[in-house]
Amino acid sequence: MKKNISIIGVPMHLGQPLPGTDLGPDAIRHAGAVQKLKRLQHDVEDLGNIKIEFVSGEEQREENLLNLQDIIDSSTTLAKKTDDVLTAKRFPLLFGGDHSMAIGSLAGISKHYENLGVIWYDAHGDLNDSRTSPSGNIHGMPLAVSLGIGHKELTSIHGDQPKVKPENLVIIGARDLDPGEKELIRERGIRVYSMREVDELGMNAVIQKTIEYLKERTDGIHLSLDLDGLDPTETPGVGTPVYGGPSYRETRHAMELLHDADVITSAEFVEVNPLLDDKNKTGIVAANLISALFGETLK
Repeated sequence: MKKNISIIGVPMHLGQPLPGTDLGPDAIRHAGAVQKLKRLQHDVEDLGNIKIEFVSGEEQREENLLNLQDIIDSSTTLAKKTDDVLTAKRFPLLFGGDHSMAIGSLAGISKHYENLGVIWYDAHGDLNDSRTSPSGNIHGMPLAVSLGIGHKELTSIHGDQPKVKPENLVIIGARDLDPGEKELIRERGIRVYSMREVDELGMNAVIQKTIEYLKERTDGIHLSLDLDGLDPTETPGVGTPVYGGPSYRETRHAMELLHDADVITSAEFVEVNPLLDDKNKTGIVAANLISALFGETLK
């Protein structure tokens, strides 16, 4: 099916300490993502990049949360933008940007669903809060925030209610979880396919099981794909690489399966950092995965 796609660039860099993720959206564009989607005959509009608030001009720490107020402000802007795109009956496709941007994207998207499902394709759980985080970096917290866990000003962005229910969440590719995240996963019964399970079951089975699980309980599914979800030999331009991840081919196959099932209603591709990359290899991988999600085949 041809889709009406609205691209939102999110040059978020405040959720982690390394420079460069603010260049991520344009790195994905330079890799040809927009042209690929247009060649697939989708109706594509590129809304450009939102403005990321950085009032102080320097790193701020509050209650073990780095750049809290600026992230609140930027997330509020993004929530409104994604809400508007869905109100216009278009598919929000976000290019990032560090993963703290998911606080805003999920806040805006969740307004349009009673039971939003989320596929979190990532080496990390991003389920920390200020109490459990070893670093205070908010890019390690967006999923917890979306579950209603964490600082009140983060969890109440674009509405006080939790944006996602734990039973409507599937994490794929996890291989670096902090102790507090493991405890939360057990307590809330969050479904996780770690890399051991991906290896044992195979990516095809993991994606099919994920689709079956979410289709029966959700009315929309958001894909949040962190490029560090792949093995860093495939995506060197990420800030928190973890070896032992899925290959590009496995991940592309996952995108092809999701396309064939036609279940994804919004998506974001995050943590592209061209300053850490090799000739925009990570941006190119992101663009290729995006095109596979929207119907490009290798035949």
